Amino acid sequence: MNLDDVSSGKGAEMKIDCPVCGGKNTATYTTQTHEIAYFGEIVESTIQCEKCGFRHNDILATEQKDPAKHSLTITEKSLDSRIVRSQSATVSLPEIGIKVEPGPKSEGYISNVEGVLLRFIATTERAMNIFQDDLSQENGKKVLNDLNKVLNGELETLLLIEDPFGQSKIMDIHAKTEPLTDEELKHLKTGFTVIDEN
Repeated sequence: MNLDDVSSGKGAEMKIDCPVCGGKNTATYTTQTHEIAYFGEIVESTIQCEKCGFRHNDILATEQKDPAKHSLTITEKSLDSRIVRSQSATVSLPEIGIKVEPGPKSEGYISNVEGVLLRFIATTERAMNIFQDDLSQENGKKVLNDLNKVLNGELETLLLIEDPFGQSKIMDIHAKTEPLTDEELKHLKTGFTVIDEN
């Protein structure tokens, strides 16, 4: 997939009060539509505050999609393959033992396989700064070593994206897409807070 596979459409920008620091008209809210080949239309939205630096991105597909699981064996040739990850998707490298689940501050993004690996590296490094015990450091070093091997084409591993709202996609001819089972859906986080009224 290349840049010709993504075309941009309507965009809008407006000043809003920052949802974090409360600054009056200090945040810019931007939306942009994109048509992505083999996926459909998406809306990319960004909020960025010039006062406190708060930033939030999100990607929403405009079409209703079924819950889906996307998988790809990462090889050196697939590092440039496009990834659309919605805020509700769980992204994992199960053979390496790393998983990012959605939370209340989860963001959607458009990237490529290499970009996803770089996000995992940054997340692992942050975790190693927080958890200083020997076991965490040992596990973190192993994960970083494996991630760097994948980036350098020395190791192949499975990339898995599970999205209960079907808003994510791996765009590679070798990627597989399957429906999520009811059992798999029960165990996935969505990143949304649900208030159950009785």
